[in-house]
Amino acid sequence: MPTHLRFRRRSFLGLLFLFSLSTSALYFIYSAPGVVNEYLFMVQARGIQLRQNVRNIGAQVIEQVVRGAYSGINGTDYAYDFNQSETDVPATPYLPEGFTYLPTHVCPEKLPSMKGRVDVNMSEIALEEVERALQEEEPSLGMGGHWKPHDCIPHWKVAILVPFRNRHEHLPILFRHLIPILQRQRLQFAFYVIEQMGNEPFNRAMLFNVGFKEAMKDMDWDCMVFHDVDHIMENDRNYYGCGEMPRHFAVKLNKYSYMLPYPEFFGGVSGLTVEQYRQINGFPNAFWGWGGEDDDLWNRVQYAGYSVSRPAGEMGRYMSIQHHHRGEVQFLGRYTLLRRSKERQSLDGLNNLHYSPLVSRRTLYTNVSVSLSRQMAPVADY
Repeated sequence: MPTHLRFRRRSFLGLLFLFSLSTSALYFIYSAPGVVNEYLFMVQARGIQLRQNVRNIGAQVIEQVVRGAYSGINGTDYAYDFNQSETDVPATPYLPEGFTYLPTHVCPEKLPSMKGRVDVNMSEIALEEVERALQEEEPSLGMGGHWKPHDCIPHWKVAILVPFRNRHEHLPILFRHLIPILQRQRLQFAFYVIEQMGNEPFNRAMLFNVGFKEAMKDMDWDCMVFHDVDHIMENDRNYYGCGEMPRHFAVKLNKYSYMLPYPEFFGGVSGLTVEQYRQINGFPNAFWGWGGEDDDLWNRVQYAGYSVSRPAGEMGRYMSIQHHHRGEVQFLGRYTLLRRSKERQSLDGLNNLHYSPLVSRRTLYTNVSVSLSRQMAPVADY
């Protein structure tokens, strides 16, 4: 073989090796940390669960010892209720079956149609099949997923905002579960899928700001629910109305072993009134890639003087459709931005966002397509 051919082959193989090495390095820098963090928390959560189980077993052993000692001395059973909690407050009961109300009454928030745990079906299904089934079940479901009850006045008008890119198999699963639940909760609602176009890293926060502005052009909503497309509710008593304080709905996620990752966690599904969202200046626009924007939103809520409420007990359970942040890079600059949350709050959010959307009405949702860029939300001296 001629010498120049051997040299070219070696050069080609060398370039191929360098390309593979650089691609692997980029993956481990940008994408792998998010996956690793998720699995590390799962391991940690298992350890916490194990310690809790050990403590529970220990408490049961102590209970039996005390009961046995007390019974041996007095010949009677120990009267103290170990399961009683002084902090337990009796919850308002759900209305009984057969409860009636008039179309002129405001819809109750705890209806007998809200049973609690729901069956979750994660199997893939065509969107057209979901559309057909939902419209057969409830013919009053309008274009864009608009629906309101006719047997009472809705307590809340709720816009469900879903940030989106390349998750077409997830949308039908979300609609199949969530639309019937919201109908049982007697909420007036519509869905807005805000789809990011272009090649920039995914910016979940900016998509929410775009969705908020577009939804408010549609009608005078009073409650916004910010909903990841891969989060499926497991309990229909997790009421999607808003309240005096911002609400974090997705408290217990299966991929986190149904535990809250940390006290300030505000991810997955959250809700604010329109007034609250405007007061905090919306989400920050500067988080390009995966991670950090929910922590910044938590900071904004606190700085505005609000607290965060969460559903009690098992109501905040969700299942997550597995995807491992495919196609999404981790945002490495999030910690720098989070340290400056307070000073950025008045500069970056709803007030500095400029965009040009393409809006189309679909059967179950309004689609808002938008190409995002860093020039759309400029902030001086960032």
